Amino acid sequence: MKMTHRIAGCVATLILLCAVSVFSGDGDKSKPVIRVGVETVFVNVTVVDPLNRCVTGLNQSAFRVFENKIEQKIAFFNDEEAPVSVGILFDRSGSMSTNNNITAARAAIVRFLQSANPEDEFFLVTFNQSPTLVTDFTHESGAIANQISLKQPSGRTAVFDAVYMGLQKIKQATNERKALILITDGEDNSSRYNPAEVKELAREMNVPIYGIGEQGALGYGRYDIEEIVGMTGGRAFFPNSFNDLDYYIDLIHAELRNQYVLGYVPSNKAHDGKWRKIQVKLDAPEGLPRLIVRAREGYYASK
Repeated sequence: MKMTHRIAGCVATLILLCAVSVFSGDGDKSKPVIRVGVETVFVNVTVVDPLNRCVTGLNQSAFRVFENKIEQKIAFFNDEEAPVSVGILFDRSGSMSTNNNITAARAAIVRFLQSANPEDEFFLVTFNQSPTLVTDFTHESGAIANQISLKQPSGRTAVFDAVYMGLQKIKQATNERKALILITDGEDNSSRYNPAEVKELAREMNVPIYGIGEQGALGYGRYDIEEIVGMTGGRAFFPNSFNDLDYYIDLIHAELRNQYVLGYVPSNKAHDGKWRKIQVKLDAPEGLPRLIVRAREGYYASK
């Protein structure tokens, strides 16, 4: 296969997500489909340059995948767009009334939803002292936008409970590409689940989490959010003001629309239920700057 490469500026628009797709054997590449073997592991990979611009056009030979430091043979490769399933976790606690944060957050999510494709689906969880599934999975992005506009800020903040609920709900997604988007401006002060429990659930799932939290309002909770999203292959942003939300929403959207999907059959055939660490390395074409690769940290083997 002839290698081509180009650095795309990751056209800024909105949010969607990550996935796992390979083409059907009939040669029809019009619609990616999934062929998942019992032992197949899929890894969603994002490549960016030092300026946070997505790098597209790399082919399979540019990637190397390691499981527990042992290189694996890449059996599947895809970088085509596909329908996505996105869970929006929206903070409506009392602190969101500060500096008009609730208005800026609403506008950012509405803008995101306006970029939806017909086969995309979304659900909405809002949270203050407890999370609530406000809108179940729907292809009608306008339904999500309408519900967000109705929610008024009040109460305390249960960030970790909201993430836990979102991870449980995303299991019901009909699209193979999935992600959670978390927007919050406050420190968790009301959750029943602790960070360790949320991290454990996040490690079990191949679902990237993207979080945006206000810099000044988060204390130690910032590090928990960073650790949770990092292990999923997602990303966390902490702007000084929610007035900058559009910029970060655009970065997330561009990143999720420009992902590579790698699939491999593990050389370790043991069904031991143990955690296996994944590392993706890049043999970038000459002439490109130092590139940054992001992917999930690993997975639990089947038992």
